[in-house]
Amino acid sequence: MAVIAFTCLYPLFFTLNNALKTNKEYILDRFGLVSSPTFENFVQAWTRSRLSEYFLNSVTATVGACLLLILLSSMAGFALAILRFPLRRLVFIAILASLMIPVQVVLVPFYKTIIAFGLLNTRLGLILSYTAFFLPFSIYLMTSFYAGLPRELTEAARIDGCSYPQIWWHVIFPLGKPAMITLGILNALYCWNDVLISLLVLQNERTLMVGIAALRGEYTTNVPLLCAGIVLAALPIVALYLIFQRQIVNGIATGAVKG
Repeated sequence: MAVIAFTCLYPLFFTLNNALKTNKEYILDRFGLVSSPTFENFVQAWTRSRLSEYFLNSVTATVGACLLLILLSSMAGFALAILRFPLRRLVFIAILASLMIPVQVVLVPFYKTIIAFGLLNTRLGLILSYTAFFLPFSIYLMTSFYAGLPRELTEAARIDGCSYPQIWWHVIFPLGKPAMITLGILNALYCWNDVLISLLVLQNERTLMVGIAALRGEYTTNVPLLCAGIVLAALPIVALYLIFQRQIVNGIATGAVKG
């Protein structure tokens, strides 16, 4: 376990260590400890490389997509796990089957659809794209969680005169918070790290990961500058995980294994 932990932690240390070096110091000693730490690479990556603009695009797309995914998957999970309607199992199987379709297979029709609806080079188009691609997994996770809830809760609410939308909002939705937090973190990670979809949808602008990829030159690369950009991109996700660490573990333990 110590060896596995080292293999996971050393790339993080290597990136942060080189981000604090000058390009000359990195060339002279790539794997040595930084002797004179400098934050110039972070300043240059944030300002001159326009990562501040790309950061806003990534935050907007990630937050918008995650909120939409949580809302839609919660409603769909409630319908598939609690309600009884014709072809319910067939719909759930179709959603599971869509998880096996690689993104690359549908890129051509996806790109044509984005152009047809006038969503090319718009943040709304990127938000809807992320929602469409990550919705099947989100529905699966929420359906699995809701299927483990006691049916007596919904039956008692029906006896009290609640409609199905009221049952979802007042009973099921609050109980699904552990799974929603887990789902939000996972989807935020997928959206934040995406390059392919954002590169197709936002062609005039860029997201943060596309901007960091552009820091690599064709023949030479300023590695300390690239490492600084990677650290800046990783900080929000790491902070998010540290804040909601307990809720993520509880959501995985109580939600993903049920059903």
